[in-house]
Amino acid sequence: MRSLQLELLPGARELLALHERELPQRDDLCGAFCGALALRAGGVERAAGEPLDQDAVALAAGSVIASTHGSLPHGERGRRDYRLRIPVIDDPTISGTTAAGVQRAIEQLAGGALLALPFAGPWGPDTLDGLFTLLGAHERPASLIANLATHHLWGSRASVTELLDYLYEGRLEGPPADWRVGHFVCIVGRISGPAGNLYALADTYPSLGDHGVHLQPRERLAAALERRDMPEGGVLAVVDVEDAASTRAGAGRLGLREAIWDNGTVTRQVTG
Repeated sequence: MRSLQLELLPGARELLALHERELPQRDDLCGAFCGALALRAGGVERAAGEPLDQDAVALAAGSVIASTHGSLPHGERGRRDYRLRIPVIDDPTISGTTAAGVQRAIEQLAGGALLALPFAGPWGPDTLDGLFTLLGAHERPASLIANLATHHLWGSRASVTELLDYLYEGRLEGPPADWRVGHFVCIVGRISGPAGNLYALADTYPSLGDHGVHLQPRERLAAALERRDMPEGGVLAVVDVEDAASTRAGAGRLGLREAIWDNGTVTRQVTG
């Protein structure tokens, strides 16, 4: 028997429960949505007496929203019931949240309890596997927020046959991508097989995968993080402050560069 192995990041079950309740993201707030999940999975529920939801993270991150809907996955109608007043711009191609903004918001709202360490690559299957293994070894909750290009992923509804063909034989033929945008998602788990590793992504729309959770081959996920045909991407490793030094050291051994990246989004400071 050739077995499969399932691994979850510490705190992933709590993050997934929060994810199910929070879906879908509000328009342009995918980074803030993921930041809120990472904060609450890490044990930070409130800041300054306010609940830590995607709106609170968006304000702290300097997010900006477009005056009209941007690109949405098939079947999604968008969500604009903002709890707080988020600054608005007209251009949907530069709205959203910067990677630096998500990092700043997490660390500010956590009050120093959590750090969001930015890793800008280089991304390949081995560095992706290594970073997941590194965070998976922590005892305290840890989250991975990926800023990627969606068109390099498989479509989110791969069949069981396609998934097993990849795990057991390494076949990379899968469904075409659902959409083409720069996007934030949470990486929560990994299924390891004889010929490949599938990563479980907690996405921001319920139409993607099974209520927002879908599986991606490591090769496709690494290419999506590399974003060679779009503005840069990367991963924020959200860890307890006590685990920051070991995370940095381990990432350094993998050859990952700790640096923030420019994903092409503006901040509210630019818009005044």
